[in-house]
Amino acid sequence: MNKKPVIYQLLPRLFANKNNNCIPYGTYEQNGAGKLNDITPIVLKSIKELGITHIWYTGIIEHAHKTDYTQFDIPNDNPYVIKGNAGSPYAIKDYYDVDPDLAVNIPDRIKEFEQLVSRTHKEGMKVIIDFVPNHVARQYYSDAKPDGIKDLGSDDDKSKFFSPSNNFYYIPNQSFAPNVNPGHGDSAYNEFPAKASGNDCFTASPGEFDWYDTIKLNYGVDYSDGTRHFYPTPNTWTKMLNILQYWASKGVDGFRCDMVHMVPLEFWEWAIPAVKELYPNIIFIAEIYDPNLYRDFIKIGGFDYLYDKVTLYDTLRAIQCSNVSAACITNCWQTVDGINANMLNFLENHDEQRFGSKQYAGDPGLVIPSLVVSSMINTGPMMIYAGQELGEQASDAEGYSGHDGRTTIFDYWSIPTIRRWFNDGKCDETLLSGREIWLRNKYKDILNICNKEKAIREGLFFDLMYVNYDNPCFNPHRQYAFIRSSTTETLLIVVNFSAETCDLKINLPKHAFEFLNIPEGICNNAIELLSGDNATKALKSDSPFECLVGGNNAVIWKISHKNIISSKKISPKQSTKKIKK
Repeated sequence: MNKKPVIYQLLPRLFANKNNNCIPYGTYEQNGAGKLNDITPIVLKSIKELGITHIWYTGIIEHAHKTDYTQFDIPNDNPYVIKGNAGSPYAIKDYYDVDPDLAVNIPDRIKEFEQLVSRTHKEGMKVIIDFVPNHVARQYYSDAKPDGIKDLGSDDDKSKFFSPSNNFYYIPNQSFAPNVNPGHGDSAYNEFPAKASGNDCFTASPGEFDWYDTIKLNYGVDYSDGTRHFYPTPNTWTKMLNILQYWASKGVDGFRCDMVHMVPLEFWEWAIPAVKELYPNIIFIAEIYDPNLYRDFIKIGGFDYLYDKVTLYDTLRAIQCSNVSAACITNCWQTVDGINANMLNFLENHDEQRFGSKQYAGDPGLVIPSLVVSSMINTGPMMIYAGQELGEQASDAEGYSGHDGRTTIFDYWSIPTIRRWFNDGKCDETLLSGREIWLRNKYKDILNICNKEKAIREGLFFDLMYVNYDNPCFNPHRQYAFIRSSTTETLLIVVNFSAETCDLKINLPKHAFEFLNIPEGICNNAIELLSGDNATKALKSDSPFECLVGGNNAVIWKISHKNIISSKKISPKQSTKKIKK
């Protein structure tokens, strides 16, 4: 059976931290960190119950932080070029190592990760980790690299801004002088010559909002004149391919690749097939924010899936927060028409504000319409962020991250909703509120439908908005309706972004029946998948489909083609009989 990927993103450092008395700006010693070993089979079973097929373990690879691990022969990082006490998981310090914060027995940190991969696979889920190709921590140094591998920058000619054989970009004859405190005296951070920062900041003086904690990698593009030097194969390409193959050999099933559009497309065209030649089932997910590049990164670059942030995510957020018309969803799928199956949808991740935060919706219970659309509009992956299913609102001011509606990635912290669900490894409802239990069950129902229903995981899509713009019994600014259909079943899905319950009559065009090969007629036992109600429903082009949708809610009416009676004489009668389970 083909599966629609349903991905659960979690940062082990936060996810498994049981400390309920974390101190803002707290150190590792004060606040602690979650461990890979805490993600037990019980935890994994509970995650899988949500309908999850893949877990993205974020922040696995060793990154710069302020904790002292020198007793384990791990060199310290200068604290003045680290964001937060825990540091950013995207300021990689050693591409070949597991972050020591995550290990119970630090010398065995690689082994503990391999055991987590094995546990995850035993529970029937696949493992995704980050690949951060564009930049590294300012004090990159690998003490875990395999024999024969040289460190990035070890053979660079530091007198040149650019050389095809260099791994970094240099600002010749200038010291690194960021517009943040670089320290004083012996504790100051010194870098000469300065290296370019990760956000394409080619100056010795990045600002506080630049990625001053990272250095940009050189893939053969000379940014001084725009020339590209890809032959012979750049040294950076070879080193990064070795890193991908190393982690693939550890049993990971996919890579979420950070900021892929900041790395030349030609690198991906070269590297991804080389990895898939050895590991044909591995998947590559691209974080990318330019729709004009989407098709190239799929068809040329070889990516399996791309973030659909600037189309669907931004549109759903605007509908929720800014009274933008729900009809704008149509433009989202049209923008990615032909590559819809390659688009990864989400409502939250570590970069975005929590749906329930005051900066976004303000109430996690309003999520149902957005969740149904994002998870069911195409066959591509759906991703949720740990705590989303419990209504996490990110109301803490954790330290470096501040009170910004996001769950920090820079601080040692724990996530309140996750911590209570985790309940010292029991993963039960004992400490959850009734509303949190209700919401988690809603996520469970909706996400499981994604793979239970063939029409969602591999069926066709049809937008019903164009025949309902002038419909007096349908408000296209607050409701959105579409069909997902397989050869044997049709799902008619309607979401309501308004707070009022709506009694809708939805026009169904003849073209939908022809395009999807759906028989017209009356179905005496249509099933509404979210409530369990059943009713007699008309699925016809000459009479509207009638349904009631609650405020900030959705309906998913399932109609089996074999149960459709082709007769224009039967009048549908609404029923609310519960299906026996």
